[in-house]
Amino acid sequence: MRAFRTVVPRPPALQGGRRTGVAWSNEPGRGQWEHSTRPTVRGDTVELDPERYDAVVFDLDGVVTDTASVHRAAWRRLFAGELGMPFTDEDYRRYVDGRPRYDGAAAFLASRGLTMPPDRVRELADRKDEYFTELLRRDGTTAFPGTVALLDQLAAAGVAFGLISASRHCAEVLAAAGLTGRFGAVVDGLTAAELGLPGKPDPAVFLLAAHRLGAQPRRTVVVEDALAGVEAGRAGGFGLVIGVDRTGQGAELAAHGADVVVADLSEVTVRKVAPA
Repeated sequence: MRAFRTVVPRPPALQGGRRTGVAWSNEPGRGQWEHSTRPTVRGDTVELDPERYDAVVFDLDGVVTDTASVHRAAWRRLFAGELGMPFTDEDYRRYVDGRPRYDGAAAFLASRGLTMPPDRVRELADRKDEYFTELLRRDGTTAFPGTVALLDQLAAAGVAFGLISASRHCAEVLAAAGLTGRFGAVVDGLTAAELGLPGKPDPAVFLLAAHRLGAQPRRTVVVEDALAGVEAGRAGGFGLVIGVDRTGQGAELAAHGADVVVADLSEVTVRKVAPA
């Protein structure tokens, strides 16, 4: 049984005006998705229109590859196993999922009322990174079949697609999953550090990926499984934000900015356009 799936109205980005590039309006008598830009929902699937969207930007962990569980295990080993601080699945989703590891470590510690010197926070976050690398190299990872099928559909329809990740191990993860070279643009933790880009919920990495794909944000779809990620999609003015709920947080994904929430990307299809 799927945990949650719906199409939800997107709240306005600014009071008293229309949100540019997306389908929300708070003009009198409005305040819902306009028919011309709302994704088509057919039964249990969401249909993307290649004439409406030029590109799709995917998050890596938990959307493309089954590595969110590896990150979660590494954080738990650090906080619970090493520091004796309980670390739940909810802690992972709320404080560290989708964020650069230094930001995630600081956010979790702050949630426990702890403030540590930056050097200590970095030391802890780097230790988590060592645990993640150890687990990845020992156990490997796989790509979600529904995501791979969607990539194939997008390629056949001529829709560009790219990838973002807060991880500095993105290339290694893609290689382990057999996806090296599949994405037209990749913006990972190394890129963000080199360019000084802020992490999610800031939309900077998504905006750069869309730019490198040659697409405007309003004609780009963002696909995310993290609360910070769907917030970034909303903040960046993207045409559609799809939340992927593999952990039972569908309602929260919707509340934080997802326009559509699905349990797996097998529920998303691409409309076939007749040749001109």
